[in-house]
Amino acid sequence: MVADRPLDLEGVLAFVRVVDLGSFTRAAEALATSQAAISLRLKRLEDRLGTRLLDRTPRHVDLTRQGALFLPAARRLLDAHDSAVADAATAQPARLSLGISDHVAGPDLPVLLRRLGLDRAGLITEVRIVPSRDLAAAFGSSGEGGYDAVIFRTEDEAGHGGAVLAEERLGWFAAPDFPAPRPGETLRLAGLAGPCTVRSAATRVLDAAGLPWTEVFVGGGVLAVGAAVMAGLAVAALAPSTAPAGAVEVGGRFGLPELPRTFVVLRARRLAGRPAEALRALAAAYRGPGGR
Repeated sequence: MVADRPLDLEGVLAFVRVVDLGSFTRAAEALATSQAAISLRLKRLEDRLGTRLLDRTPRHVDLTRQGALFLPAARRLLDAHDSAVADAATAQPARLSLGISDHVAGPDLPVLLRRLGLDRAGLITEVRIVPSRDLAAAFGSSGEGGYDAVIFRTEDEAGHGGAVLAEERLGWFAAPDFPAPRPGETLRLAGLAGPCTVRSAATRVLDAAGLPWTEVFVGGGVLAVGAAVMAGLAVAALAPSTAPAGAVEVGGRFGLPELPRTFVVLRARRLAGRPAEALRALAAAYRGPGGR
């Protein structure tokens, strides 16, 4: 029988972070602790509940049946805790101002922010989607016109003085039924409005290879570019992590030049409290070979 004692919130949070980030290592980074500490918290939680919540292998972390049943309740418990703390606090909610490149964010950023709890009580997260080129250069004062942290994509391995979270080579993506261009035929491209580092890389390598191209769709975001790709209008240079579901990489089949490696980079001010916790979780989510 499970003893009548309160659940350890640190263990519950560790469990949720491992599930959300798919890794004990990333969860440890998000919670500013060690992988061993995360494992210990999970074991204590499982012992308290009298059931196994996660199946661990060297490559994957999967929910057990009981873990899947417990997960919604675990999220509600953390939300209730945050709400109780916020209701008792006299100070205004903390703020976190983020600038994120569209070629990093991708279409599922709102879901990611919600899943990681960046919308919880006690924290107001402000997100602006801004071209990478502007984010690499802009790091003004906090508040209007400035950022507490920026995440952007760059070809500069040095990371513009920031922390490199991930590395990923761009690819040429198209709908599965998009026809290969005939020899000498102009390649139809979709991309973001300038200035855009990915757009610049795509046109640079095409020009260097002497391949004719024309932009037939210029969108205001990666979601719009992805929609143009899946509608069969054009080919787009995209990071695999932000390519639309169902799109295929066609560079080799179409004889297109190789696109450059890019790096997902974080630059941040020195933060504390809830903003620091939230940023660690977001950075951990982007940590890895492809940026998520």
